[in-house]
Amino acid sequence: MSRRAPALRRSRASVRPAAVGMAVAFFLVAALALIPFWAMLVGTFQDGDMLIRYGLNLGIDLSQAHVKNYVMLFTDSGPYFGWFANSLVLTTVQVIGTLLVSSFVAYGFAMYEFRFKRAMFVLVLILLTIPFEMLMLPLYVQTNAMGLADSYAAIVLPFLAQAATIFFFRQYLVGVPQEILEAGRLDGVTEFGIFFRLVVPLMKPAFGAMAILNGMASWNNFLWPLLVLRSPEKYTLPIGLNTLLTPYGNNYSLLIVGAFFSMFPILLLFFAFQRFFVEGMTAGSVKG
Repeated sequence: MSRRAPALRRSRASVRPAAVGMAVAFFLVAALALIPFWAMLVGTFQDGDMLIRYGLNLGIDLSQAHVKNYVMLFTDSGPYFGWFANSLVLTTVQVIGTLLVSSFVAYGFAMYEFRFKRAMFVLVLILLTIPFEMLMLPLYVQTNAMGLADSYAAIVLPFLAQAATIFFFRQYLVGVPQEILEAGRLDGVTEFGIFFRLVVPLMKPAFGAMAILNGMASWNNFLWPLLVLRSPEKYTLPIGLNTLLTPYGNNYSLLIVGAFFSMFPILLLFFAFQRFFVEGMTAGSVKG
């Protein structure tokens, strides 16, 4: 016992500098990641003309700082909060629908045996390699032919079965014991009951991770809604903010404070599911 004590103390002494070094490294990375947010926050207290002339900066001149941009946002921002509400509703529907449909598809790939299963899953993997820009034109033609142009359905429906989400869920579900399904069937539970009552509770980390990633993608989606939406009152927040920049004049004051407030829903989404995020990402990456 006495011989082990010095070795244990030496190992603890060697681990301590490594832990301190990792903490310092993570602090520096976090500080670098927060610099753009700080620059945007500082910009919200400046005039739009100052932003054009000097750009975003990290320092703030208190003698010229003001809250006029915030007053304008809440009193004279026009359709800004309409765009905000449109994006919020679309993101909520998109995330819930994508998680539900993609988990159904992944559950079938992971838990059932059927003809052409491997070939169909290979097609899902192939879809991961195809850029959206290649699918955009035929998808646009198809939505117009179906009469979905200028509707929110054209934004939501094509992306309910996300290849990346299906792949992630499938990898996660492969690690779920088949005995759980068999036990449910022996107890007389239906297949939908097995999924919702037995499997879904086990998938909470995976759902949390994919809710964050799909929520970010839907909230920041710009190109596809720009193609299918034509009515200004239906614009999402990214499209609406882009309309503030025109050849006839640019409203940078509203743009900077509006862009700053647009980050809050994603931050709230991350904080709501962040305890599942790391667990879900690591679990889904090691099971196959």
